[in-house]
Amino acid sequence: MADIEWLLEQIDLSPEGAEIGAFFDFDGTIIDGYSAAAFFQYRLRRGEIGVKEVAKSVREAINVERRGHDVSEMMQVGVQAQAGKDAEELDAWARNVFARKIAPMIFPDIRLIIDAHLQKGHTVAIASSATRPQIQATAEDLGIEDIICTEIAEEDGVLTGELASEIRWGQGKADGVLEFADEWGIDLEQSFAYSNGAEDLPLLESVGYPCALNADDELRAIAKDRGWPASRLKAPASTSLIDLGRSAAAMGVFVGSVAAATGLAVVNRSRSLGANVAASAGSELALAAAGVRLNIVGEENVWAARPAVFLFNHQSQLDVFVLAALLRKDFTGVAKKSLEKDPFFGPIGYLADVAYIDRSNNAAARKGLEPAVEALHNGRSIAIAPEGTRSPTSRLLPFKKGPFHIAMQAGVPVVPIVMRNCGEIMAAHSMVIHSGTVDVAVLEPVPTQDWTKDDLDERIDEIRQMYLDTLADWPSD
Repeated sequence: MADIEWLLEQIDLSPEGAEIGAFFDFDGTIIDGYSAAAFFQYRLRRGEIGVKEVAKSVREAINVERRGHDVSEMMQVGVQAQAGKDAEELDAWARNVFARKIAPMIFPDIRLIIDAHLQKGHTVAIASSATRPQIQATAEDLGIEDIICTEIAEEDGVLTGELASEIRWGQGKADGVLEFADEWGIDLEQSFAYSNGAEDLPLLESVGYPCALNADDELRAIAKDRGWPASRLKAPASTSLIDLGRSAAAMGVFVGSVAAATGLAVVNRSRSLGANVAASAGSELALAAAGVRLNIVGEENVWAARPAVFLFNHQSQLDVFVLAALLRKDFTGVAKKSLEKDPFFGPIGYLADVAYIDRSNNAAARKGLEPAVEALHNGRSIAIAPEGTRSPTSRLLPFKKGPFHIAMQAGVPVVPIVMRNCGEIMAAHSMVIHSGTVDVAVLEPVPTQDWTKDDLDERIDEIRQMYLDTLADWPSD
C-alpha cells in the first residue's frame, strides 16, 4: 500500500498545467463517511423529516447496502423531499450542516493531496453522486472550483423536487467526467482519479493515473490485481471514553479555577488579579488534564510590546485555554453578546472584563468595542479573532476590520498568533478535547502608528498573508 508521501511525490513528478485533471470522489474519499447520512440526521433532529420519508429512506438504504441496488431511488426520495424549498435557504442550511457535521469528517491529509495538485496548476474537481448543496461548502473550503455532481432542478429560485442531470453514480459519474474533460480540454491519459469504492471503477479506468484511496475490500483487491496505487488516509479524530473523561476533567478544573479566582477577586476587590490567576493557573491545569501540550515558537514576542492587540485564528473553544496559557496576565478579550450570560464563559468574561458586541447591529457593535480601546489605554492587552467567528476547518476565513481599528485608535501594535491543530484536537462545535500537541507561532509585533484608513485594507491583507505563509511553511524556531 502506497503512503501519502509516495502519492505526493508522483503528483510532483507529473506535468504542470490545467490540461491535467485530478478528480476526487467525495463520500469516503474526501470525507470519512457519507454526507447524505449527515444531512439526513441533521434534518431528523430538527424535525424536518416525516414518517413517510423516513420509511422510504430506510427501505432504499437497505436496498443499496444489502441488495446491491444503485443509489438512484434513494436519491430520488431525498430530492423529492426538497420540493418547494427556496434554493438560497437550502444553500444557507447546507453550509450550517457543513460547519457542524461535514467539516469534522474531512480527512486531514486529503488537503495535502489536493493542494499538491493545485500547486501544479492542475484542474481539480470533485466528482460525486451527491448533490451540489452537499458538496459546495466543502469544495470551497478545499479550494476546489469545479464540481461534477447530481444537479437538482429549480425554477425561479425554488426547488422542483426533480433532478436536472443524470445521477453521477457508477458509469454516470464517469460520463460526467468525460463530458467535463471534453469541454475543458482535459487530457485524461495524463490525469488522476481518486475513489474509495468499486462502483467508481468506470471513473478510475477513464484516467491514466487511478488511485484507490481509503478503498473498500473490493476496490482494494482490484487495485492490487491491476497494479494501481492504494493508500489509506489517517481518519479524523474519533471520541473515546478517555477523551470524554479528560474533557470533563479539563472543564471541571478550569471552572474550579475560575470560581477560586472569582473569590480571590472579591476578597481583594481586584477583578484583574482574579483574571490573571484564572488565566495562568486555570488554563495550564485544564490543558494538562486534557492531555494537550503547547509547542510555541516566538514566545518572546508575547512580551515584546505590551499593551497590544493579539490576533489569533479561531478554530474551537480550545483557543481560549491556549491563549490564556500563552498571554497569562493583563489582557482581556472581545466576544459576541450571547456569551455574556453563558454559564461557562460568563464568569470568565466577568473576571477579564470582556467587551461584548452585538453582531446583528453594526452601530451597537462599534459602540461595544469602545471598552476594548479603553482597556488598551489603561495598559491591558486585547485578544481578538480577526475572522470574527470560528472556522469549522483549518482554512483561514476573511479578516474583519474591527480589531485593526481598535489597534489604530489605541496606537498599539498588533501581534499575530498563528495556531494549528486546535481544530483537530477540539472540533469547532464540540466540547470534546482530544489529547495532542497544539503548535503556536507568535509573530513579531506590527506597529500601527503610521496606518491610515486609506491603506487599512492593504495592511489587513498583509497581516492575513502572514498567517497564510506561516501555516504553509511552519517556522522551526
